[in-house]
Amino acid sequence: MWINPEEVLLAGALWVSERANPFFILQRRRGHGRGGGLSGLLVGTLDVVLDSSARVAPYRILLQTADSQIYWNIACGSSRKEITDHWEWLESNLLQTISIFDNDEDVTTFVKGKISGIIAEENRPKQGEDQEEDCGKFREAELKMRRLFGMPDEEKLVNYYSCSYWKGRVPRQGWLYLSVNHLCFYSFLLGKEVTLVVQWTEVTQLEKNATLVFPESVRVSTRHTEHFFSMFLNINDTFKLMEQLANIAMRQLLDNEAFAADRSLPKPSKTLKNVSALKRDFDARAKNERYRTMFRLTQDERLDGHTDCTLWTPFAKMHVVGQLFISNNYICFNSREEDLCQLIIPLREVSIVEKADSSSVLPCPVSISTKNKMNFLFANLKDRDFLVQRISDFLQRTPDSSWGDTSPLSPIGHSTSSSASSAGSESIHRGRQYHLGLPTASQCLLQLYHRNTPEDLGPKAMKEKMKEEAWNIHFSEFGRGVCMYRTSRTRELILNGIPERLRGELWLLFSGAQNEMATHPGYYGDLVEQAMGMCSLATEEIERDLHRSMPEHRAFQNETGIAALRRVLTSYAHRNPGIGYCQAMNIVTSVLLLYCPEEEAFWLLVALCERMLPDYYNTRVVGALVDQGVFEDLTRAFLPLLYEHMQELGVISTISLSWFLTLFLSVMPFDSAVLLVDCFFYEGIKVIFQVALAVLHDNMDALLSCSDEGEAMTILGRYLDNVVNKQTVAQPIPHLHALLTSGDDPPLEIDIFNLIKSSYEKFGTLRSDVIEQMRFKQRLKVIQSLEDTAKRSVVRAMMTESAFSIEELEELYCLFKSKHMTSCYWGSTSSAAERHDPSLPYLEQYRIDPVQFTQLFTVLAPWVCGGHTTTLSARLFRLLDQNQDGLVNFKEFITGLSGMYHGDMTEKLKLLYKLHLPPALCPEEAESALEATHFFTQDVPRESSFLSDLDISGQQEVTSGDEEKDGGGDSEEKKEEKVKDYRYYLRMWAKEKEPKTETIKDLPRMNQEQFIDLCKTLYNMFSEEPLEQQLYHSIATVASLLLRIGEVGKKFNNGSKKSDSAAAQAQPPDPQREESDESQVCQALADAQLEPAAPQTSEEETKDDTSVSSYSVVSSGSLQCEDIADDTVLIGGGEQRRGSVLDVDWSITFEQVLASLLTEPPLVDYFERKRDIQIKMATCKAQRAVERQTSSTSDHELPQHSI
Repeated sequence: MWINPEEVLLAGALWVSERANPFFILQRRRGHGRGGGLSGLLVGTLDVVLDSSARVAPYRILLQTADSQIYWNIACGSSRKEITDHWEWLESNLLQTISIFDNDEDVTTFVKGKISGIIAEENRPKQGEDQEEDCGKFREAELKMRRLFGMPDEEKLVNYYSCSYWKGRVPRQGWLYLSVNHLCFYSFLLGKEVTLVVQWTEVTQLEKNATLVFPESVRVSTRHTEHFFSMFLNINDTFKLMEQLANIAMRQLLDNEAFAADRSLPKPSKTLKNVSALKRDFDARAKNERYRTMFRLTQDERLDGHTDCTLWTPFAKMHVVGQLFISNNYICFNSREEDLCQLIIPLREVSIVEKADSSSVLPCPVSISTKNKMNFLFANLKDRDFLVQRISDFLQRTPDSSWGDTSPLSPIGHSTSSSASSAGSESIHRGRQYHLGLPTASQCLLQLYHRNTPEDLGPKAMKEKMKEEAWNIHFSEFGRGVCMYRTSRTRELILNGIPERLRGELWLLFSGAQNEMATHPGYYGDLVEQAMGMCSLATEEIERDLHRSMPEHRAFQNETGIAALRRVLTSYAHRNPGIGYCQAMNIVTSVLLLYCPEEEAFWLLVALCERMLPDYYNTRVVGALVDQGVFEDLTRAFLPLLYEHMQELGVISTISLSWFLTLFLSVMPFDSAVLLVDCFFYEGIKVIFQVALAVLHDNMDALLSCSDEGEAMTILGRYLDNVVNKQTVAQPIPHLHALLTSGDDPPLEIDIFNLIKSSYEKFGTLRSDVIEQMRFKQRLKVIQSLEDTAKRSVVRAMMTESAFSIEELEELYCLFKSKHMTSCYWGSTSSAAERHDPSLPYLEQYRIDPVQFTQLFTVLAPWVCGGHTTTLSARLFRLLDQNQDGLVNFKEFITGLSGMYHGDMTEKLKLLYKLHLPPALCPEEAESALEATHFFTQDVPRESSFLSDLDISGQQEVTSGDEEKDGGGDSEEKKEEKVKDYRYYLRMWAKEKEPKTETIKDLPRMNQEQFIDLCKTLYNMFSEEPLEQQLYHSIATVASLLLRIGEVGKKFNNGSKKSDSAAAQAQPPDPQREESDESQVCQALADAQLEPAAPQTSEEETKDDTSVSSYSVVSSGSLQCEDIADDTVLIGGGEQRRGSVLDVDWSITFEQVLASLLTEPPLVDYFERKRDIQIKMATCKAQRAVERQTSSTSDHELPQHSI
């Protein structure tokens, strides 16, 4: 490429001149290409270790003048072809012009100006694009990565690091490139090259560890190998980026979410050296994620910045040191000391932001006042003016009303009308499924249930009132609502149990659901209207589970509770079809409805499913499986003896899933489990892990003495059944599981408050950030194990439908899936969402389009047809794509491939025959309008799908047979036919589903143009065979024979159709007409061989020019046979194929083709030969590595493939 002219003092150092003229020199870097000796090896090693740009551009062009010792570097190239193009342009456009200049300085000025103008012209189109400008050093590294590893332009480099890769016991110093989809490493030391490429979707484990062998290293594990990297300058930064990239890959496997760069990042205040826009994007994502998790904010909240400060706390009469966070909708504060103070101020609540008077005691203070008369004083702010300006900017964008404009939280649109939140007339809401007149719209089910019960004045009720009073005191001191100060005192009150009257309000507050509900008024009501009445798999499952949701509670023994539960679950399934509905959601939602009105329960469910329990309730409960793995790791860390014993029994994985999915609500008495839900909404998943560990710890002795899984589960089940809440005011709700497993001797009761207190005392050291780290590790393991399960299921299903072995099917599945995944991030003709649907069966989840199918077919198919391969692949794709959606799934792909590899001769020929008939042969491939008309004007009307035509014909035969049998009965059956209609249709449906056996008689006839095309394909298939001479001879014989058979058949057909022309047809056939037909076929075959072949490599180009292709011998007439006339001209004779008139009455059948081919032993041997797909698959897997190696050593650019 052209570069801005740079001064070069020593032109000969480490470079070799290859071309020169009076003004320009073309040079090659020592060590690049062939030869170079020891000096070349040393130069190459230096370039890699020192990250020299010469590894990217081993060629350059220098500008020189006779009187000056200074050279100017004006162009560089990564290949000889690129630099030669530049050289030729200089010679043809500049050399003659500058030769007439008298002054060397004028020459230099002119050339530099010309090169700068070319660069400016090339960059002009890019200036209009909204793209981040990376520094030159980083762009150079990205170019190097693409060249070394054969990556396309779509592959974006995030960052690169110098490190050592341990190959065996020897560290290889080189460079680690982390791109969005790959981990790549390159090293070149004294002639030994190491190249490594690992897809992030293949990573099963990512660990940072320090051992004697690998000091402070990163281990990257895949299914088959482990890779160790060490000697990082900043290992923590590198590892965090690796985690993020692996997480994105897992998300892609889980729900097909491809990475999308954030285009709205703020511009950096200064140019960051060697930091790409993508790296800044990833850093911002990590900060946003930590910020949202810390303050329970919505997924669309983006951190703008944070700064150190102090906050005046009126309840403690002191300044608390911490950090102030500003985002587009919130101002948040978190103390440096854990649990000392946390504060969330929504901007919709802010009324005044002002700078207070500064003093030595209170430097740079800012006062923020809210609409509910609370005032917050922040001080010690470094850049107060800028901070106030940023807050003012965000406030201007915030709607004035507390019920502000809605933002698109989901794909479903909704009205911003205030009618849903106003107390309008009943007539407005009469036709709506959800309106304010419903009992559950303003009251929770518990209030409705206790509405008519007399007031209890017992000790438990007094205890409840004391709790309420304690919370009222807390509200008066720390504030109430979203802007409440959250301190250690708040946690103490929660651990003592939230009063029933305040439970819904505080759940909504601590989960962050209150913020979502406040910013989306009317959303739930509109969602209910859209969702109710729609029928889907989710709604069917919901209806089935409605009456299983807490049936022991009176609130769900009537239609009011059931209807509210139905509306909440159905509307959420409509909002988030990716999750839809999962068992256990009904149990959790029913508890939410007991303490919250309907809309609040909906937003709490949103917070649970989308933020607090991520991926818990999707189709594969991935989140719960991940936390199950985390729980096993925690058990191994805290209770090692018990862990070993329970692993032998296999108990942990059995019990923990239900604990986490329902937050203990399904395994513990309701009044006790709801206290854990209180703690969960404040502390998060951490408290569930703590309590689970405490349960195991309390039962350790009994569990260690267990001999089988059933005994251990009984012990834990009885323990949890007897965890009681002695302070509950409500009537005790019988726990069904406890009633069934109580036994004769009632076990000791466990107080839930003591259990929670014990869990904090023994396992309170658990930290949320540590749990997140453990979740990441387990997520890799769980998702990859699910992928392995899917692969095994697919292989088992395909074993009965193909002749491939288990190992071959697994390899083919990996290649097929890899092709799909590659297209997801390197572009395709169809979107990734269209090609991957997790709700489909495993066999149909991954699908590829025609371009990807052609790439796989070219590498894997046993029939190599040269330049004709692409056409054959497109036809096979159309034949396999039975539903005509432009996509082929794995089952269809294997069906086609299995026929080519493991079918007998008849099946292979039948497939080849079909590939030259509709629908495989599309109308666009017809070479004359006559032929196109002939396709669609058959005597028998043909369906769009050839396979479906066969199915329908078979179905009609079977049906007619059945009708004959049915018609043979008595007349009473005919009279009752209307009554038995449904049975008839059921039989029809069952027979449609049965696979129809296709016979060779079902195949339609082939016309002359299609036959010529078939011959062309056969000639191309034999071009690389060892016995190609015999095969060409055989196919020429068969083609001639079939032409004559077609002529004979035409006479019989015409004789039966046209009786008035019998005399004319009785005349002997014209021999010249016969010869012209044969000449036409032979000419077409000659054209097929004269078409340009596939691109040849340099080795093929250097072959001896005197070598004659096998077809040239055939075409020159040296092969004679009795079926070909002596005067037949094979090449250069007869009319051209397009100019000749086709005989529309000529046709042959598949039986005739098969019988003719069976007369030639070479053709029989060719089609009956068993072929091994292992070699093809090994070639396919090694193709990328070969390309990378060639691209780094060849002097010519190679086309990049994405296999």
